[in-house]
Amino acid sequence: MTEADDLFQITTAPDKFEAVKEALERAGITTASASVTMVPQGTVSLTGSAAEQTLKLLEELEEHEDVQDVASNFDIPQEELERLSAA
Repeated sequence: MTEADDLFQITTAPDKFEAVKEALERAGITTASASVTMVPQGTVSLTGSAAEQTLKLLEELEEHEDVQDVASNFDIPQEELERLSAA
């Protein structure tokens, strides 16, 4: 479990997902969202043109009508994201 501001993120094994979700509901804890997702075991740090190209690809994939979800393992530093969004 991790905390960010006033939100908590709970990570569990996929086979325990329903049990954890039901336990939270029984305890009267409201969830903002609950889903089974892919979590990378490691990440790849990207900067410069590789970061820019990867973000463009990600955007194209997410906008494609046949794509439902996109999973990735890249990590782009916040200052790099700010630089790219200003461009």
